[in-house]
Amino acid sequence: MTQITPTTASNEIKCPHCDTLFTIDEAKYADIVQQVRTTEFEGELHARLAVAEQTKQAEIALAVANTEQQALKVSATKDSQIQQLKSELKSAATNQELAVAKAISAATENLNEARSKLHLQAAEQKVKEVALTQSHTKELALKDELIDRYKDMKAKLSVKLLGETLEQHCEVEFNRMRSLAFPNAEFGKDNDTSGGTKGDYVFRDYSEDDVQYLSIMFEMKNQSDLTASKKKNIDFLAKLDKDRNDKGCEYAVLVSMLEEDSDLYTGVTDVSHLYPKMFVVRPQFFLAIIGLLRNAALNTIMVKAELEQVKKQNIDITDFESELDGFKAAFGRNYQLAKGKFDAAIKEIDNAIARLQKVRGELLGSENHLRLANDKAAALTVKKLTKGNPTMAAKFAKLNAPEQPDAA
Repeated sequence: MTQITPTTASNEIKCPHCDTLFTIDEAKYADIVQQVRTTEFEGELHARLAVAEQTKQAEIALAVANTEQQALKVSATKDSQIQQLKSELKSAATNQELAVAKAISAATENLNEARSKLHLQAAEQKVKEVALTQSHTKELALKDELIDRYKDMKAKLSVKLLGETLEQHCEVEFNRMRSLAFPNAEFGKDNDTSGGTKGDYVFRDYSEDDVQYLSIMFEMKNQSDLTASKKKNIDFLAKLDKDRNDKGCEYAVLVSMLEEDSDLYTGVTDVSHLYPKMFVVRPQFFLAIIGLLRNAALNTIMVKAELEQVKKQNIDITDFESELDGFKAAFGRNYQLAKGKFDAAIKEIDNAIARLQKVRGELLGSENHLRLANDKAAALTVKKLTKGNPTMAAKFAKLNAPEQPDAA
């Protein structure tokens, strides 16, 4: 390595080959010194870098060797684990195949058993259906035979026998309730033919003082389904009214099976617009009409009791009988008036309900219109009002503009 050594204070340099002295200024001297130092530094740096490179290559080789060795160990361990897992997987697959085979066998057995039960149930159901069909067929045959027998019996019965059958029904119904509801009443056949005709049954009820407060003339009418000329209820009302008057009965009731398809005669029908105090009822309302008229007549017991007391005191029986008849007539008129007012009130209530329903619907409609109007009013603005109207827009703009101070 070349070494530059200053010999004097005037920056002289001595050549190492020829021992010649050179004198230079400080700037060049410093530049030469810097070049010498840089060259030495670079040489040392390259030497050290070469050593570091060798060391790094040795360390890399050692690390690669260690890594390869560890990789071989890990690979061997993994191969061992893989073999073990393969063995376990093979064993698990075998176990699974056995379990699947057992499950399939059990499911097949259960399926066969279920199929057997299903076939057995189907056979039993078929036997039951056949038995039920046969039973229903027999029952239908018996019912058809019974219906034919009934029709044949009704065809053979005379009109008189049909009427007597209905009379027996009403008599049995009354006697069944006599001791409970009508302990003081009389109910029996009308055998008095002094007026030329007679009704079927007469009902009379008495108070505890033995005062008659209710009397009803009954007529029972029935007819065969095969009768060529069908009678109507109205055909018997005139005779019934005559029998009622002849026997001194207050009310008349026709218990009828005629006009079975009529919408008018479905229960208790008031026909007093044709004949006073007369009703047409179906047999099932026989006791109901007696109870209804009995309850209505209970209000007259006191009056009738007083009249009977007056009779016992030998006071003009004829006048009191006429008064009693007048009272009965008045009671009948009052009954009819009350019934008319009741029917009118019911009709008015129905009409009022209909009107209220209509008003309710109109109010609901008006509420909807008011809501729409309110929504439109809420959405209304000056801008919308003045749209397309420049004159009004200018006036509103002038009103909304801040006032300008007057010029001095």
